[in-house]
Amino acid sequence: MDAQAETELPTGNVSDEPFLGPLDIILLVSLLAGTAWYLLKGKKKESQASQFKSYSIQPTTVNTMTMVENSFIKKLQSSGRRLVVFYGSQTGTAEEFAGRLAKEGIRYQMKGMVADPEECNMEELLMLKDIDKSLAVFCLATYGEGDPTDNCMEFYDWIQNNDLDMTGLNYAVFGLGNKTYEHYNKVGIYVDKRLEELGANRVFELGLGDDDANIEDYFITWKEKFWPTVCDYFGIESTGEDVLTRQYRLLEQPDVSPDRIYTGEVARLHSLQNQRPPFDAKNPFLAPIKVNRELHKAGGRSCMHIEFDIEGSKMRYEAGDHLAMYPVNDRDLVERLGKLCNADLDTVFALINTDTESSKKHPFPCPTTFRTALTHYLEITALPRTHILKELAEYCSDEKDKEFLRFISSTAPEGKAKYQEWVQDSCRNIVHVLEDTPSCHPPIDHVCELLPRLQPRYYSISSSSKIHPTTVHVTAVLVKYETKTGRLNKGVATTFLAEKHPNDSEPLPRVPIFIRKSQFRLPPKPETPVIMVGPGTGLAPFRGFIQERDFSKQEGKEIGQTTLYFGCRKRSEDYIYEDELEDYSKRGIINLRVAFSRDQEKKVYVTHLLEQDSDLIWNVIGENKGHFYICGDAKNMATDVRNILLKVIRSKGGLSETEAQQYIKKMEAQKRYSADVWS
Repeated sequence: MDAQAETELPTGNVSDEPFLGPLDIILLVSLLAGTAWYLLKGKKKESQASQFKSYSIQPTTVNTMTMVENSFIKKLQSSGRRLVVFYGSQTGTAEEFAGRLAKEGIRYQMKGMVADPEECNMEELLMLKDIDKSLAVFCLATYGEGDPTDNCMEFYDWIQNNDLDMTGLNYAVFGLGNKTYEHYNKVGIYVDKRLEELGANRVFELGLGDDDANIEDYFITWKEKFWPTVCDYFGIESTGEDVLTRQYRLLEQPDVSPDRIYTGEVARLHSLQNQRPPFDAKNPFLAPIKVNRELHKAGGRSCMHIEFDIEGSKMRYEAGDHLAMYPVNDRDLVERLGKLCNADLDTVFALINTDTESSKKHPFPCPTTFRTALTHYLEITALPRTHILKELAEYCSDEKDKEFLRFISSTAPEGKAKYQEWVQDSCRNIVHVLEDTPSCHPPIDHVCELLPRLQPRYYSISSSSKIHPTTVHVTAVLVKYETKTGRLNKGVATTFLAEKHPNDSEPLPRVPIFIRKSQFRLPPKPETPVIMVGPGTGLAPFRGFIQERDFSKQEGKEIGQTTLYFGCRKRSEDYIYEDELEDYSKRGIINLRVAFSRDQEKKVYVTHLLEQDSDLIWNVIGENKGHFYICGDAKNMATDVRNILLKVIRSKGGLSETEAQQYIKKMEAQKRYSADVWS
């Protein structure tokens, strides 16, 4: 204590009084007994935890300087770090990979930090060279039609539109993409090339991960060569120790007030109870479901038409936009996971980042309960990546289970093959993994740290705001399938939605949603002809487009030829929105071309109809500068349709293969060729 702050004692003669009175002795004994009890309690907890010695909690360093929140340079300097890993992530995978790289840096004497470009002053990249032996790594996903992710857009624009001097900056890039999409890994490829153009020094070759295959395998293969190259470049050596460290520490909070506990909110506490606009990804609108009806007539499968009420939300949408919704995990799956971890799911807790420099203090909103975390915040149905299995192995009491999990999480070719077969091909989630390695009982808080965040699910909006300004419609197939192990796996979002049926005797069910804007748009002039290819639920955005064209015609405007190619299995089973489409066709709003693949002996798909209609297609896109749209499966259908289009352009336009490719690229640049596809 500061001497000047001490209370001054009154002067007087105190030498005749005994040093300790009876009351003092009683208080002293009580104090000693309490201290002894506390220490023994601590030792008991310590001994309970000591069976898992493989893990260490990273030491918390107290930083006394006032931090500039978005200054990653100051954070690096104050904590003696040299590695910063930036991520551009839409679904969480790039962020996860960035975290793994930063964590592994300790092993290679490159203590690292993870950084979100959106939360950083990225102009400080020009100053990174002032930190000796520093390195910037970029884990960047490509999103949509070759676009940067939302959190990376400003950085992407900055390096694209400025003539910067990046001399002295050491960097490496790992891109995340999907080969079924036209612009595979465009963002990662561009950033890698652009940084070099600006004078930065590429320390290691560009890595490209393909999410259509096993993207983690690409990542592991890349970083196996990345670290030795980094060591050689900076003249450092690996410690050789594969240290398992916890990034978060558990703090149980039994005494926290109930009104301070998160119950599923995305960001702001009580945001679902006290709703206020604007509504977005961090502040979703709790929308009532007014309609939830079945579209399939038979066949055993289910396709739902759902209408969300957005009246009073101030949310606006256009045909072609996406509706995002936050689902919750299956109650039974949550309970099973809790039992496998011997957890009391109603315990209130917080996970606190041991890295005090990190802007991410918690992996999800805290404090909360384990039940809420597993229900609202964590992706428990995702197939666990190898780094999760590697850490779970340490909690196996049976050596066979431990060795098996270590083996399938290893980088050995045999281990990778076994991981592919046992996890990927068999569709085992975290619950299935723990059920099938019965001696593995990890603490629930570590499971919560390891699992990725539960992401919103996106659906193409199947309505037009010109007809339905206060409701948003979506069209969704219920995902449900049997795995090789005989288990029934269910889609998180569609299973959640399937239970949300309006009932006259009860309040309308509500779901947290927000609108994501899209570039998928009808041409501004209604007289411009269009071709739309949308089999199955690929019809969704075109239903909105057709409603819009019908609205224009009712206003007395001229509308161009509107051709729809739709396909399904059988007219009597899964011809969704049949009455609507047939009515539009009769009234001349659309030229309807439908393929029923299983209504005859030889299967017929929309691709067959397109091949028959080469004159019609060229008339629209070649002679009348119309627009061409595709929505649906990226892997097969969209690729096949694009190839047919190339063939039409070559044959009808008299162009070479190269010229036909350039023709489509020009259509894309003019927004005359658009795809809203998924894999």
